[in-house]
Amino acid sequence: MATLTRQDLNFGQVVADILCEFLEVAIHLILYVREVYPSGIFQKRKKYNVPVQMSCHPELNQYIQDTLHCVKPLIEKNEAEKVVVVIMDKEHHAVERFVFEISQPPLLSISSETLLSHVEQLLRAVILKISVCDAVLDNNPPGCTFTVLVHTREAATRNMEKIQVIKDFPWIVADEQEVHMQGSRLIPLKTMTSDIVKMQLYVEERAQKTS
Repeated sequence: MATLTRQDLNFGQVVADILCEFLEVAIHLILYVREVYPSGIFQKRKKYNVPVQMSCHPELNQYIQDTLHCVKPLIEKNEAEKVVVVIMDKEHHAVERFVFEISQPPLLSISSETLLSHVEQLLRAVILKISVCDAVLDNNPPGCTFTVLVHTREAATRNMEKIQVIKDFPWIVADEQEVHMQGSRLIPLKTMTSDIVKMQLYVEERAQKTS
């Protein structure tokens, strides 16, 4: 067992690759399970050795890919605290917030031959939890949309306006109604702990979803 700093072997990049691939699958699955888009635009695929639903709509897929491409450098530098999938009603008020809380240890205890398979098992468990989360959530109103927010550490926030990974895809400050909900309840879904990353997934659900 070797103990390495985050700079060794560029493990920040390894973690960012793993998490962004996972988040792409997770976002697609959330949109399917919570019926943000019609089921007809999704196709069954296999990820982490389990069946998942992935969108085949080009514009939607591009938005998700562009978003994660911008998130990736923040994860790589350990500057992203949370990635949040916000589902909003027709009035653009949040009804659900799927929160992925991410933390990375400064020292990494690595056993390389088992590391990736162990992380994959943990991510599989998170995906399985998302696939059945509708059992603990109320139905959403019709006509919902979504957005993806990133909560950064303070040092990163000061530099956000300078960071534009993709042309014409800048970071903007989130609207208050996307960040906060009146009378919400918190539903823990899954916590995973590994040598390279810790992640907690929970949902904030608005108590009164229809006006």
